[in-house]
Formats: sequence, C-alpha cells, structure tokens
Amino acid sequence: METRALQGKVAIVTGSSRGIGKGIALSLGQAGATVYITGRTAQGYAAKVPLAGTIEETAAEVTQLGGKGIAVRCDHTRDTDTESLFEQVKAEQGKLDLLVNSAWAGYEGLHDGSDFPLDQKFWQRRLSYWDDNLSGLRAAYIASALAARMMVEQKRGLIVNISHKIKDLGNPAYHMAKIGTDRLTQDMAHELSDEHIAVVALYPGLVRTEGIMKYAEYMDLSNAESPQYTGRAVVALASDDQVRQKTGQCLWVSDLAVEYGFTDLDGKVIVPSWK
Repeated sequence: METRALQGKVAIVTGSSRGIGKGIALSLGQAGATVYITGRTAQGYAAKVPLAGTIEETAAEVTQLGGKGIAVRCDHTRDTDTESLFEQVKAEQGKLDLLVNSAWAGYEGLHDGSDFPLDQKFWQRRLSYWDDNLSGLRAAYIASALAARMMVEQKRGLIVNISHKIKDLGNPAYHMAKIGTDRLTQDMAHELSDEHIAVVALYPGLVRTEGIMKYAEYMDLSNAESPQYTGRAVVALASDDQVRQKTGQCLWVSDLAVEYGFTDLDGKVIVPSWK
C-alpha cells in the first residue's frame, strides 16, 4: 500500500472524534487524504460521554500525519447539520471521493453507566436504547443519500459502512442496527451499480477504542485491534481501482488485511477469535 496513495482525495468520516472513526480518519490522513472530521464533541461543547477526544483533536492529528484534517461539528441526528456538512464539502472541495459512516450512539449507555447490567433483556432496558442504536442507521442513510448526489454527478465514489457480523440471538436493538446496516449496504449498492459507485460494509473485530479501554481490566484484549487497523482497510479499498467488484459485500477487516497485505500497528494480522 502506497504511503501517499490517497493524495488529492476528499473523504468524510462521521463520528470521528474518537473510536473506530478516529482510527479511520488517521489512516486516511497518513495516506494523504483531505478528511472532514465530524461529530458532536467539539471545543466549547460538552462531551456526550465521559471519554476523551474532540473533532478538533482528530483533525490536528490527521494534518500532522500528512493529510489535511477539517473539523466540522455535526449532530448526525439533525438532517440540517448533515446537509450543511455536505454543502460545505461541495463548496470547499467541489467533489467527494469517500464517505465512511461510523457515527453510532449504541454504546453511549455503557460509557456513562446507564446500560448496566449488560445482560438485561430488551423489556428491562431503557426504551431510548432503541433510539441510540438505530439512530446511527438513519444517520448512515441520510449521509449516504447526500453523498450519492455528489458522487453520481462525478460517476465515481466509495461509501463504507461500519457494521458487525450478527450470529447469535438476543439484544434486538443492537442486532437490528447491524443487520439493517448490512441490508442498507446491499440495497444502496444495487441502486448505485450503474453509477460507478461502490458501497461496502466493514466488520472489525474487538477494537481498542477509548470506550473498550475504559473496561480493559475486565476484558481479554490479547487479540484486539487498533482503530487504525480498520482505517488501513478503508485506505486499501479507497486505493483499489477495482473496488466496484466488491460492491454490496460485507467484508472482514482481517480478510482485507490478507488480501491487500497490510497489518495492524504492531505488524500483526489480527483475526477475531469469534469470526
């Protein structure tokens, strides 16, 4: 993978003040891209969860790595915020090469403690747990619709949705969010198939996000991934001229590491033990 493979490319990464979104933004910056960093946690605004990270901090790190980070505060549950974001990108850049839908609020109750104990049945949970999980799916739909309007004019582009493979039963709100993301990916790919635009979903493994590390002493992190591992998968896809052959697919980050020859930050290819 070329170090500056995405020089001149323009990307939006939603929900990138921290977590997987931040890791993706950093990897894109290292590849030379201009990256719009979006999220609610910004200078002068109180964080929604007790975790470190702001969009300005991520943008600065992207720039330090050789890309260009641009912070835009955006609450993706507000359509007007999202519309303003895309208008800004079009006005400033005139194009959009990549959208990564990473914004999701499903774990916020874990970060602030309101969703404990973890083994609650759906009827025992706070009713707003559904909204926290499914709001990210709607946000991905709205952002993708606005991105597609730009990309269809260009006859090129890539949309990446962060998802998770669902195998077991239980936790219906979370599972509906992820299964819905996969189906959204497939349907959008179908409708964009004649427009030279690819849409894929990515499955990371256990990722060492700020939220996960908050509970590190209770978890086995021996096979966990850095957020940048998913970022390197996105860079590989965005650098691939044949990425349209993968459109509509749900792809494991670990499989892409083998296919494209990238590793995690420690030089390892991490394969989830529960894959």
